Amino acid sequence: MAPALNILVLNPLADRHIEKINNVAPDTVIHTTNLEDARQHIGDADILITWGWMDIRTLFQNAPKLKWVHALSAGVEKLNFPDMQASDTILTNSKGIHGIPVAEHVLSLMLAFTRGLNLLIRQQQQKIWKRVPTEEIQDKTIAIVGLGSIGRTIAKKAKGLGMNVIAVKREITTEIFVDELYTPDRIYEMLAEADFVVAALPLTEETNGFFRLEHFQAMKRSAYFINIARGAVVKEADLIQALEQELIQGAGLDVFDHEPLSKDSSLWAMPNVILTPHLAALSPAYLDRAMKLFADNLGRFIQHAEMENVVDKAKGY
Repeated sequence: MAPALNILVLNPLADRHIEKINNVAPDTVIHTTNLEDARQHIGDADILITWGWMDIRTLFQNAPKLKWVHALSAGVEKLNFPDMQASDTILTNSKGIHGIPVAEHVLSLMLAFTRGLNLLIRQQQQKIWKRVPTEEIQDKTIAIVGLGSIGRTIAKKAKGLGMNVIAVKREITTEIFVDELYTPDRIYEMLAEADFVVAALPLTEETNGFFRLEHFQAMKRSAYFINIARGAVVKEADLIQALEQELIQGAGLDVFDHEPLSKDSSLWAMPNVILTPHLAALSPAYLDRAMKLFADNLGRFIQHAEMENVVDKAKGY
């Protein structure tokens, strides 16, 4: 029989999610609450389920029994603090559940730009009947920077639309939906080939401010930049400069260095920019997928088996 566990969840759960946990560990005590009210339960918690953007440092200091922290998000930037890194507490994330909605979001941005929807929607608001230049996505080249689970799903969907897919990866591996892999030392060569560049990197010390002006200078003037990773992987001022100087044709941005995006940002008014409020990964199926992943891992945790999605605390992902 599975041992009795105390799980603290910093997010509401539906009955079906609690049932999924209880099917794995019937005697589990589950508390769902918010970050502010979590203090009254953290002392008894064996497992904490939270989000990668939540600051749990105070909770962690008052959690003597805590053995495992699970992030409902793929990013764990706020969870991988020094005390966590120095501890034996397992840290896992929800990598692998975001691919479908994020890939569809990327496709929607690319299609919107090629069909001129960024311009046509503005014209509709002004009751202007005027055709704009249009293109086809067929045979265009998409360059994916960050070929993890999300990047691979983007590659698969892009191939389904007849695109040429290239990507950058530290190690050259067999990737069935990628036409050509580039090592990081060849990134500028890759960028020069792309019609669309998609940032799908995790946010780490190494990738913070990764995309700079020289990367946009290396791109075609007809190319678009799409960021569905984290805002901080891009030097936003450099991107704005690239857009203003027409070094690239446009940008589709779901994430920003500071969120919500300041109303003073010049990005709002740019006709060649599509902004979305950090929702690329959102889906009605999100929490169902996240809790299935957690429940599967809970079974491994109880059986002392190798767990999935364990974060390398030194790397941050």
